Amino acid sequence: MSAPVLGAPATRAPATSAPAARRASLTPLLLHAALILGAAAALLPTFWMVSASLMPTGEANSFPPRLLPSVPTLEHYGAVFGRLNLGRYLLNSSIVAISGTLCALLINAMAGYAFAKLQFRGRDRLFRILLGALVIPAQVGMLPLFLLLKKMGLVNTYVGAIVPVMASVFGIFMIRQYALSIPDDLLDAARIDGAGELRIFATIVLPVITPILATFAIFTFINTWNDFMWPLIVLSDESRYTLPVALANLSGEHVQDTELMMAGSVVTVLPVMLAFLFLQRYYVAGVMVGSVKG
Repeated sequence: MSAPVLGAPATRAPATSAPAARRASLTPLLLHAALILGAAAALLPTFWMVSASLMPTGEANSFPPRLLPSVPTLEHYGAVFGRLNLGRYLLNSSIVAISGTLCALLINAMAGYAFAKLQFRGRDRLFRILLGALVIPAQVGMLPLFLLLKKMGLVNTYVGAIVPVMASVFGIFMIRQYALSIPDDLLDAARIDGAGELRIFATIVLPVITPILATFAIFTFINTWNDFMWPLIVLSDESRYTLPVALANLSGEHVQDTELMMAGSVVTVLPVMLAFLFLQRYYVAGVMVGSVKG
């Protein structure tokens, strides 16, 4: 048994002080508390909107404001679907948002794949021009687009309402960046086997880019459903109004009916919230995988 060397300093494990240990244990708790407070602050307006829509008439305007209804009632929902005919506007929004999303998926997916994998003259130059269009505000193009649609007879039609959604520079860019990860050898092998470009796109490309298409579909659907400016410009017939336009129009007539307007707001917000909740995993997968592959 070896004897200890005289004069050698003893080796000690670094001791963690009690205050440092307490701080280390409190940090996660404080972080979670801050996140919970932030989530509560973000959800409070939505919670009050739903609560106010269930309050009896006049209760939402009381002071101090009530957080919960004294006697919950669904009379305001009956009024918005019956007297205010909000069901018609809900159908209009569904037609515009769903049709616009489907058209945008097809057109942007084909354009993004073409810019990523097909060789044609001026491809890179045209793509750079498209990217330059990202800095132009959408409002700048509304007047020329409206005049063009007027010449084509598409003003005050559902088609005119979905035209700006059909092709998006951001959507083409996003899908193109994702499609760059498709191996060229896989596409060349399909061409050697005699497959045409449409068949390659349908059987090989679409299954690969499904995650980014789901992400883009959520973006497009939510933006189209919530869009107020363009439907207000292009739709002149009240029977074709979408929900945001109709709700803004009704708010001027029923400015004091807070509970009624909150019921209409719930009807407007609920479909996009449900769509996001049901497609959330596809949205997260598309963003995460796209960021890794990009």
